[in-house]
Amino acid sequence: MPYAPADAHIHFALHSDHHPGVIATATGPTADAARSHLHDLGFRSTSPTTMVLARIDREEPHYTARAAEQLQRYGFTTNIASDLQEEIDTEWEWGNYPFPWCTREEVREVSAEAQRIHDDIADGRLTIHFHADDGHTTVAVGSYPTGVRRHVHLHGDNHLRQVTTQFETETEAITEFQRLYSVAARPGPAPLTELETTVHRVLHADPAPEISPRCDITPDSPPVAGPGEHEEFLASFLNDNPQWEKYRTWSDETTIASHESLTVRAEFDHEARHRTDTAWTVAEYDGPVGERVWHATLTAGTPVALVHTLLQHLDAPTPAGGTEPYEPLRDAGWHPASHPARTTWRAPDRTMVFEHTPHATDDRWTLYGGTGLDRAAWAIRLSSGVSEGLLAELAATAVTLTPAPTAVAAPRTAPVPGLPPSVAQRHGRVR
Repeated sequence: MPYAPADAHIHFALHSDHHPGVIATATGPTADAARSHLHDLGFRSTSPTTMVLARIDREEPHYTARAAEQLQRYGFTTNIASDLQEEIDTEWEWGNYPFPWCTREEVREVSAEAQRIHDDIADGRLTIHFHADDGHTTVAVGSYPTGVRRHVHLHGDNHLRQVTTQFETETEAITEFQRLYSVAARPGPAPLTELETTVHRVLHADPAPEISPRCDITPDSPPVAGPGEHEEFLASFLNDNPQWEKYRTWSDETTIASHESLTVRAEFDHEARHRTDTAWTVAEYDGPVGERVWHATLTAGTPVALVHTLLQHLDAPTPAGGTEPYEPLRDAGWHPASHPARTTWRAPDRTMVFEHTPHATDDRWTLYGGTGLDRAAWAIRLSSGVSEGLLAELAATAVTLTPAPTAVAAPRTAPVPGLPPSVAQRHGRVR
């Protein structure tokens, strides 16, 4: 039987809410056939014309290039957006990769296996019986319904998850797991990592959060730093503040600003482009050669005003006993919400969130732009040990970047003649 002509066009572009996820848009008479091929290559439908590739190994550009080549061999017309092509052409490495002896292709093989395990768990092909924290990472025991390696022990998270041991029976696998991890074993799979949660939401196109009924507003775009704004700010800041000394690293990719007190250090990454890339890393120490007191990271989309506030505070800290962190938010009408593990304050226009996670160490305080941290346009993360004065100043600056809330006027009911207004209101509508 002859094949139908490959009369379809497929456009590939970076996903706007998840880097480096990819969106494929297929149009033309045989677009259904193209989407069928894309599904076999790992893409998942999110609308009648679009499909998404989102992986926990962060290799979407690589697999997109392979998908485009295969579709071209079938006769389809493909087009790759320029920013995605740049990602395809750029080789990158996972930070602190535990297998430094591996070649790039060998790293991809390890990551691809981790992706397969992730997909098997997500799609129900691999049932996880127990999980545990071994002190360094997550371990688990699970079973496949069929296959050669039916009962397995797993080690690692995200792109590093691997099968470490195989067993003949489910009982043998679970017994050995409980012997190894004892009281640390917990039933069922481990909670999703932040990356797994993001991938899940992107693939399933979860609806936007419900709008709060307190204000007549809908979520708007948060303020975001434009291209080159951080570079310009850094040059201007160093020029206007001689107490900060500039250093460049050997690679010229990073500039370090050191305060004359030798207790504060800010590092700027000139290569940070995507809004989720860390552009600034800031730390304060308890002396010129002392221990680190706290640290913070700021992504590339962070408004310059917030960066300036942070560095300015480090140069001239607010005296102890000043404003509490939440006071500027409360005064500006931000909406508080308490959860078992955190407290959040959301801007009236829902474009910014200030979050406190009291039991966390590295990300105890997070200020970000957007309706959710997994889709944030930018984020500032501050560790434990940061001063309340700095938190209050960041909160006050965040308030200036959002419009004041618009109150909704309550409908007025005319009073019933001869009755006090309070009684008239209890009688309801006036005829």
